[in-house]
Amino acid sequence: MELLKSIGIVVTHNRCNLLKRCLKYLQSQSVKLNEILVIDNGSSDGTREVLKQFNVKVIHQDNLGSAGGWHTGLKYAVENGFEAAWLMDDDGYPDKKAYEILKNNFSKDTACVSSVLINENDNSKFVFPFPILDKQGLPKFGFQKRNIISYKEFQIFCNEEFYPWAHLFNGALVSIDSVKIIGNVNKDYFLYGDEVDYFFRLRKSGKVISNANALHFHPEASKRPFTKTKIFYFIRNSIINYKKYYNHKFLRCTLGILYILFIIYQRNNIKVLLSLLIGKDKKIFYSSLYQGLIGKLGYNN
Repeated sequence: MELLKSIGIVVTHNRCNLLKRCLKYLQSQSVKLNEILVIDNGSSDGTREVLKQFNVKVIHQDNLGSAGGWHTGLKYAVENGFEAAWLMDDDGYPDKKAYEILKNNFSKDTACVSSVLINENDNSKFVFPFPILDKQGLPKFGFQKRNIISYKEFQIFCNEEFYPWAHLFNGALVSIDSVKIIGNVNKDYFLYGDEVDYFFRLRKSGKVISNANALHFHPEASKRPFTKTKIFYFIRNSIINYKKYYNHKFLRCTLGILYILFIIYQRNNIKVLLSLLIGKDKKIFYSSLYQGLIGKLGYNN
């Protein structure tokens, strides 16, 4: 689309150096955005000072989690007459031609066209794998190969340069018309799972695709330890999404929980895992299970 009134939206919390890098790349795109908005989710590091260096719109708010940040950003985009919103976290950054590529592949039947998320230290790999999809457009389930982990492999699976899946909030260009149809991001997810929920909701209003030529770079995430807060929301919200959007719900929930526990063991250590299962932190684990199974969303302290 030649004319597309677009806003870049970045949600940030206490990562001022990474935010600075992200904003530099946003401002140096080959095709300029109409506006850039930063949602400061209660940062206390040096974010306010960094933002003074950039000519961007800023909304400061309490830490409402990633979901609350995206909700505020999309609300602003709707109220101010934008046609598309380019959404990204503060720790990644777009290739200088990313927006131009996404914009040129944005059409009226598009709900979202997204960049692909590349490991900034190894450009042959993805930060988050793409699922191989079944005939229903859902991630394959079972013992066969289920994930696409390399950029080269991904290009084989693409129809021309497109793939019908997207990792939202990491370089995703979202149609504001679609936002008006399906509503805003659900703030009650707080952390984790809000992007999955919004992906499936967006698919009801149009195409949701990733473009293999639009690159978004991101630090390796597989070794970041989880905080107790993130563990709670990761488990609870994953169960809720399995039940809402996936087939083989019981098996996906069961195997999904076991997989999450394995990731916690890998990223943290065995002591953290045992503390969740049988130790002082077991209330976190069993409360997240219970709330996930009964579908209880909302902020939980």
